Amino acid sequence: MSTPSETTAALKQASRDLGFDLVGIAPALTPVTLPRFEDWVEAGYAGEMHYIERRRGAYSHPRHVLPVVESVVMLGMCYDPGRTDNEQAAGSGSPGQIARYARGSRDYHDVIRDSLKQLAARLHELVPGSRTRAVVDTAPLLERDFARQAGLGWFGKNTLLLNKSLGSYLFLAALLTDAELVPDEPHETAHCGTCTRCLEACPTEAFVEPGLLDARRCIAYLTIELRDKPIPEELRSGIEDWLFGCDVCQEVCPWNRKAPAPQTGEFESLPDQPKAAEFLAMTPAAFKSRFRGTPLERTGRDTLARNAAVVLGNSGASEWSDALRRAAGDESPLVREASIWALTKLKGVEVAGFLRELRESEQDSLVLERLETSLQQLQEGEAAAVDPV
Repeated sequence: MSTPSETTAALKQASRDLGFDLVGIAPALTPVTLPRFEDWVEAGYAGEMHYIERRRGAYSHPRHVLPVVESVVMLGMCYDPGRTDNEQAAGSGSPGQIARYARGSRDYHDVIRDSLKQLAARLHELVPGSRTRAVVDTAPLLERDFARQAGLGWFGKNTLLLNKSLGSYLFLAALLTDAELVPDEPHETAHCGTCTRCLEACPTEAFVEPGLLDARRCIAYLTIELRDKPIPEELRSGIEDWLFGCDVCQEVCPWNRKAPAPQTGEFESLPDQPKAAEFLAMTPAAFKSRFRGTPLERTGRDTLARNAAVVLGNSGASEWSDALRRAAGDESPLVREASIWALTKLKGVEVAGFLRELRESEQDSLVLERLETSLQQLQEGEAAAVDPV
């Protein structure tokens, strides 16, 4: 039987062999940031992520994930930070960006879960009879808190975990176990200094203050988590050309200047990422076939098509008029509503007559409300153009 120190060293080596870029051990205790987390939920900053409130009590201790837990093995795995020229020059094609973590060939949950299973098997060899549970972003565990307690990094002002060597383009994962392991020292210092680039760069002003995010305004939340509902109109322009997620606060972070490439090829960005016009024209069956097994699958076709309409509207380019007119007849009211809004944002395109025709046959209350609002806005705009004083 190996000692806790020997087991810890062997487990850490096994994690590196499996492709994890960071590994540290935290004791299974109540998270240090639990009071701040509870205040965040109370303030309503979680928005429509109701699963957080439903499981709120479970976040208080990792024993709610594994009752016999003694140690939390925290792990980090890099994903692709490379600039893939997704930003489109004017007139060079359909706009639309996908967050870097979702540009690979497989869903990161599946990739990391496979590695965690192998790591758990190694721990069972080292400590026969030990019990484990793998966690990849889906259990009620404050992974970021335990990552700091395990010495992996500090909390940036954009709320992400930052590591001096690796930056923040990291997936976090955990292996909970009842095995006795030697904990690492917590990362007690922060290294953001006076820098506020991430806060200033956010297009939707989602940061209430340094280290405090209002998810309801976050582009990642709006384009991924907010489903079956329209994106609030006042935030649509801030979406800019983001179809799925957002990297803005990471792109401007100085600690990401030297972020390394991922060890696993499955996290490398694939060429020819889909653009807004493709999502808007894609049928549900085609979407499911193309994106099965990727992060985009979970969000779903209708939400991605809604996002695509907003992105095309934000472009202001008249070349997307026909695509948006077709989408205004989509089976999904969510897509129809966003497409009608987008049509009114295109430059030099007359759409009032088209919208009046739609109003005659539309029956969905959400879409009818959008039609009335858009027609009124167009009328007010015409009146202002005639009499600008």
